[in-house]
Amino acid sequence: MKKLIAVASVTAVLLVSCTPKASTSVVASGSSTSTAEQIAQGKTIFENSCGKCHKLPDPASHNPVQWVGIMNSMAPKAKLTDEQHQWVYDYIVSVKK
Repeated sequence: MKKLIAVASVTAVLLVSCTPKASTSVVASGSSTSTAEQIAQGKTIFENSCGKCHKLPDPASHNPVQWVGIMNSMAPKAKLTDEQHQWVYDYIVSVKK
């Protein structure tokens, strides 16, 4: 019984250590610190990666903090780097509707 518990514990530790590292959260910096070029890159990335599955949601439908949570859940699906993740976030919060 002790061996079974030990094996189960070691297996659990190995499984946890093998999972991919979570992406760094986007800092809710908004467009005030981003350049026009970064926002343009964010738009291009959105259109080429995110836009394959859905259109641009109304940016006013969520506040910047809520967008961080949404972006953190969506960016891994689009396989964005942390930098691309930030640019798309900056683009979304910069869009005025």
